[in-house]
Amino acid sequence: MNELLAPDLAMESLHTPAERAFADEVREFVAAKLPAAIRDRLLAGERETREDVVTWTRILHARGWSAYRWPVEHGGAGFTPVQCLLFDDICASMGAPELVPFGHRMVAPVLMRYGTGEQKARFLPPIASGDAWWAQGYSEPGAGSDLAALRTRARRDGDHYVIEGQKTWTTSAHLADWIFCLVRTSDGPRKQDGISFLLVDLRSPGIEIRPIITFDGHHEINEVWFDQVRVPAGNLVGPEGGGWACAKYLLEHERLNFGGMGFCKRELALARRLAATAARGGRPVLEDPALRRRLAALEARLAGVELMNLQVFRRLEQGIRDDLDPPLLKIVSSHLQQDIAELQTRILGVHGLRPDGVAATYCNLRKTTIYAGSNEIQRNIAARRLLG
Repeated sequence: MNELLAPDLAMESLHTPAERAFADEVREFVAAKLPAAIRDRLLAGERETREDVVTWTRILHARGWSAYRWPVEHGGAGFTPVQCLLFDDICASMGAPELVPFGHRMVAPVLMRYGTGEQKARFLPPIASGDAWWAQGYSEPGAGSDLAALRTRARRDGDHYVIEGQKTWTTSAHLADWIFCLVRTSDGPRKQDGISFLLVDLRSPGIEIRPIITFDGHHEINEVWFDQVRVPAGNLVGPEGGGWACAKYLLEHERLNFGGMGFCKRELALARRLAATAARGGRPVLEDPALRRRLAALEARLAGVELMNLQVFRRLEQGIRDDLDPPLLKIVSSHLQQDIAELQTRILGVHGLRPDGVAATYCNLRKTTIYAGSNEIQRNIAARRLLG
């Protein structure tokens, strides 16, 4: 535990005195308030449960920190971009669960920018308190990275829209209360035209959620079917046919906040502990020079990506947004997460094959180079930005 609580002195030197004081405050708060049962399970590599996330969200909400990324005028803590980065890093590295990203980091920014005053007043407070869980209704069969190819349709019928279609790979839909959906409300000359952004109550008649059990044996993702589902027209965010702007804005937030440096630190620390206790040929795996080189290489990569994140968020504080930052952060962070999980799996071998073991985490993290826009797509975006 001490290695996770101790600040990284090299990175600390890059922060201002005010930022270091803020980081100390966060560490003290997490150490005092994060339930030990949650902390110990997550530091041991187990997955967080819905109850874990609800518990932690409410603890943060009582402190005024659950909506830490949001501006004060929307009920947030008003942290600076670098403070958000520090907060994420410290909480994850100390074993805290991640808050539901689909609400806090995705639909909330869209509502703040494109939503009506009534929508903000209705939807933002339950997200902050943890009383409303959200899922993301983007991907469809045949419309993943090519999101504009979506076929789920919504036709206007008086004061409602009526949705017909299917979404897939929908994370946590079986646990969520609401889903934000991209639907086609008309056809235009471009595939991106005629797409709208709707907020849908998952308890609505006509919705069927079918589980998808992934290769690691877990139920995390789902198919969501819509059969003549009626949605109040007041749940349309932005203008009809203006959903593509909402979608791009949301994905920019998702990719920009993809880093997961605290998660990487937590998992790399776990890898080192596993290597110190696992034995091969009667000796600790950590004594293997090849293994030690791989650990050192990952630690160096982690430091580099952490510095890259800090540079990006420093620029954000200065009001500088670079279209190159989100795809590059997504690419380097996703591969780092996968490579750390691969090392854990190599360390334990067959001993990591139990359902809640490191092999399950390895399988699950294969998704990181696919979701939020596959890394192949992100490389194309980066190439166009660099080469024109």
